[in-house]
Amino acid sequence: MPGAHPRSTRRARVHLAATGGTPTFAGKEWIIQPALKGFGADCPSNIMSLEKAIEVEWIIMSVLPGTMFRVALANKHLVLAHISGKMRKCFIRLTIGDRVKLEMSPYDIDKARIVYRLA
Repeated sequence: MPGAHPRSTRRARVHLAATGGTPTFAGKEWIIQPALKGFGADCPSNIMSLEKAIEVEWIIMSVLPGTMFRVALANKHLVLAHISGKMRKCFIRLTIGDRVKLEMSPYDIDKARIVYRLA
């Protein structure tokens, strides 16, 4: 911001980052406009907030490279699944035959995320 003290410029940038506003120059001062609505968790364009994930219990059939797993339901339907971030972070080990809880998107039921190890 031209002509401003470096500290006040930094404060304005921090305020912009915190509030998500957009600066516009009007004569001698900067005006901070509010951030656009509609891009948060309450936004209808956020699909996962509208459509709940399908949660099911499956059994791991095979272990694939890159922490991917082939998982089977009771009716022998196979799904490709990967480990969720929290399970990766806590180093949860999965092997063939383990029962796991999966989250699947209603739009693609051939892929899933493993969120919990049951046994």
